[in-house]
Amino acid sequence: MTGRAAPWPGDPADDEDAPARSPRPDFPGPGDERALRERLAAAVDAADAPDVVFAVSRHGRRTLHSGGTAPPPAAVPREDLRYEIGSASKTFTGLLLARLIRGGALTGGEPAAVCLDPARPPGPHPVTLAHLITHTSGLPALPPGFVPRALPAWRTNPYARYPAERLTDAFLSHRPRHRPGTRWHYSNYGVSVLGHAVAAATGTAWEALLTGHVLRPLGLSGTALHAEGSGTDATGHRKDGRTPVPALDAGGFQAAGAVRSTPHDLLAFLEAHLDPAGSPAADALRAVRVPVLRRGPGHRHVHTVAWFRHPTDGGPMYFHSGATLGQQAFLGFRPDTGTALAAVCSRRFRARDPFIATAYAFLMEG
Repeated sequence: MTGRAAPWPGDPADDEDAPARSPRPDFPGPGDERALRERLAAAVDAADAPDVVFAVSRHGRRTLHSGGTAPPPAAVPREDLRYEIGSASKTFTGLLLARLIRGGALTGGEPAAVCLDPARPPGPHPVTLAHLITHTSGLPALPPGFVPRALPAWRTNPYARYPAERLTDAFLSHRPRHRPGTRWHYSNYGVSVLGHAVAAATGTAWEALLTGHVLRPLGLSGTALHAEGSGTDATGHRKDGRTPVPALDAGGFQAAGAVRSTPHDLLAFLEAHLDPAGSPAADALRAVRVPVLRRGPGHRHVHTVAWFRHPTDGGPMYFHSGATLGQQAFLGFRPDTGTALAAVCSRRFRARDPFIATAYAFLMEG
């Protein structure tokens, strides 16, 4: 008799996420704290955006620094506003899927087309939920017909012109470009299909799933999928840093990029990944650190169901960035140093943009 197989993707190896061997004080001294604040101030200045927040947690001790090229908001401090995190929303989606799998509601092997249309035969090589979350579905970055439909709103809200029904119809009507599981290709389209497939399979709307399985259990009351307006949400800007853009309407792409959150909530989300013990999502938080895909020369690029994973001198670093038409975000954490970083800014990405590179380097340096 064989035991029950562990839920995909499994548990991290004992030695991969071990704490740093060298002793590190839980509470830095005045010199360490001053150096950290100076680094944060330099990172905020380098971002060159109307509103910028760099938020760090080290062993649970938080330090935030905000600034920007625009005057500070009159009513709400920058660090209390909600920011669009774009594709970093996929870290929430990956954790949700892991929770549903660990809880037995799904396996990850379900054919997405069957979830959306139970009468449809799966076929010999179906696109599964696991393919969709790992970007190995064979789907392109965006669905067929997206560009001409979105073009009239390209500079304002292109995703709003591609609603859920159109997105799922496109998936059910077109074959993937490549056999599922054979190639990695980053796809907002694929992760968006995943959201609709999971909602259909569980009989629960995506927003309710995310709220019930991720936001509420982790205490993320400052996180949502829709903007509420000035005083709550940061205003995005075009590349010039002066021209405001409307709040993102993700249309049918909610699972791929609709999350907006405060820096404090983003730190709480990352802190839960650093220390899952005691969390109602503990099993899933550990599972999303498991490597599920290696690609590129020498398999240098490692992915989990939610994160990009790069090596450092002390251990793996997990991160994901995101961008919308007017905002950017970077989320990351390092178990070896007990460090989490959430960085947000209110300007659209531009060529040779320093924001993501600065945030990545900050976390890489510990």
